Amino acid sequence: MTGPAYTRLDVDERRRRLLDLGTDLFARFSYDELSMARIAREAGISKALMYHYFPSKQAYFAAALEDKAGELAVVTEPDPSKPPLEQLTESLDAFLAWVEANRGAYGKLVRSAVAIPEVREVVDRVRDTTSVRILDGLAPNGAPPPLRAAVRAWLWFMDGAILDWVEHGDLTRDEVRGLGLGTLLGAVTAAGGAPALGG
Repeated sequence: MTGPAYTRLDVDERRRRLLDLGTDLFARFSYDELSMARIAREAGISKALMYHYFPSKQAYFAAALEDKAGELAVVTEPDPSKPPLEQLTESLDAFLAWVEANRGAYGKLVRSAVAIPEVREVVDRVRDTTSVRILDGLAPNGAPPPLRAAVRAWLWFMDGAILDWVEHGDLTRDEVRGLGLGTLLGAVTAAGGAPALGG
């Protein structure tokens, strides 16, 4: 005799499992291929229970992305006791390691930000947080507009470079990190320089 279609879990554990499942599903399928009914089937729960946790597919997708964004913020947190260039190098390497571990999800999530407003908000917030971290390290007393623009543009460049890395897989993580650091140094220099980074 088979068991019940799903086991009873506490609310936090059920939500945690659903978010983990969401990361996997959205890495394997396009956003349009998934419905709440299909997600509920994959989770082994009823569609009604799925809607109890998340009111829509967009809300579910955004929550899964928020969860990963929170995880990313923790692993890339810079060590303030180290020089800015070392902080940046370690944070960038941690970010690239995270992308390697989530490469399927990363590409789909970044590309979906164009079409899904909730996802775009999360991606924009991650970019904003990252630019503030970098600028605080480079110019603790306040970044001049050219430096701010250079750092924000560099983040867009890195999105493209990392998507290329994820798609083609013909660069090593060290090569991508070197490309990132080199282009940031170039952008910072073009913006008038930042002694903290050039040190």
